[in-house]
Amino acid sequence: MEKQLTDKVQFRNGGELNYRIVQAPMQTWSGLDRGRVSQATKDYYARRANSATMVITEYCYVSESGGPARTTSTTDQQLGMFDDAHKEGFAEIAESLQKEGNLAVMQIAHAGREANYRGRQGETVYDPSAIDFSFLDYPVTELSNDDIEQIIQDFADAAKRAIDLGYDGVEIHGANHYLQQQFFSKFSNKRTDKWGGSLENRMRFAVEDTRAVTDTIKEHAPEGFIVGYRISPEEIHGSNEGYLIDESTQLVKTLVETFALDYIYVSMAKYNDTPAKDDKTYAEYMCEVMDDETKLIVVGNVMSEADAQDALNYADLVAVGRATLMDPEFGGKIQADREDEIIQEISPEQIEESKLPDGIVNVFSTPAMQPILPGRESIYHLHKGGLNESTIKDGTTSSYNIVEE
Repeated sequence: MEKQLTDKVQFRNGGELNYRIVQAPMQTWSGLDRGRVSQATKDYYARRANSATMVITEYCYVSESGGPARTTSTTDQQLGMFDDAHKEGFAEIAESLQKEGNLAVMQIAHAGREANYRGRQGETVYDPSAIDFSFLDYPVTELSNDDIEQIIQDFADAAKRAIDLGYDGVEIHGANHYLQQQFFSKFSNKRTDKWGGSLENRMRFAVEDTRAVTDTIKEHAPEGFIVGYRISPEEIHGSNEGYLIDESTQLVKTLVETFALDYIYVSMAKYNDTPAKDDKTYAEYMCEVMDDETKLIVVGNVMSEADAQDALNYADLVAVGRATLMDPEFGGKIQADREDEIIQEISPEQIEESKLPDGIVNVFSTPAMQPILPGRESIYHLHKGGLNESTIKDGTTSSYNIVEE
């Protein structure tokens, strides 16, 4: 039977979705100093109670060394979850997202070498290996074994805070060049200890992070608490290959078989992307190594109801990013058979209606930004600077990494 966007979906551990559309995690650049929640953060999420059946929050860094990453200025920050002081405001976000009967999932992450704001403030930035990366304007320091073990515990502690705050699940961010991917990549991981070298060793950090999180969930979470893992299916830097699909599917197979995850989320620019010179999609490769109970989420350039329905040919759930910025009721309108009412262009008026924080507006009002919001010409005059436009133009930072975290 063909999957429909309005189908109910149940995860293996009990969580239930009202339909098949989820909101992709997207950085709002709305946090205060040290990653605290602001009123703009609260307003943005409160407006998205009906954007999708499950909203995955933007990435929250779990260790003090794990961010901030990709800030647009000295005031617009990434959100954090590295100590109990971060709890203030996050419970309110969960409640606001759940008020229409939908689910709230917290994405937890460590930026590793991508903690660029730390680096530019002269603070220590960590990576699996001390490499002089040509695309960074700050040095990186190799993590010690004790550092690694502490970060693994930090992921578990962040998951416990999400449980305490009333979230319905957590997503471990293993994609977009953050720390899990840095360990998995031959490009950035040159270690010779148990954390590097062989495929098994390069997988170890992702495996042990996931073990710590799932053990915490088993001990503390209510029945039905969701756990997912996000992965970039390949890492290719010109002639340098961090890993290809044959290795990423082995990691997914290991995670699914070992931890009975609720979902795998494949991070892509287009939901039906394929490896180079290949007709098989990344989604199809992932499905071959996943069991029937683990749901697959695809993302990338889903801008309409038709796009979302087509994406179901490849996956169980469809993540929507930019379309929910323009219309914060995107998913709810589709569920209610009101897709003809979906707003498909941004405007100054829609920025206010959609409760977009200044940081998001600053990003999408930049002419160099790719991908775009349709109608962006109407908001060019709102750009205030602060975004490193040269980074976007020369490709050292993927714009998709900025948009859909």
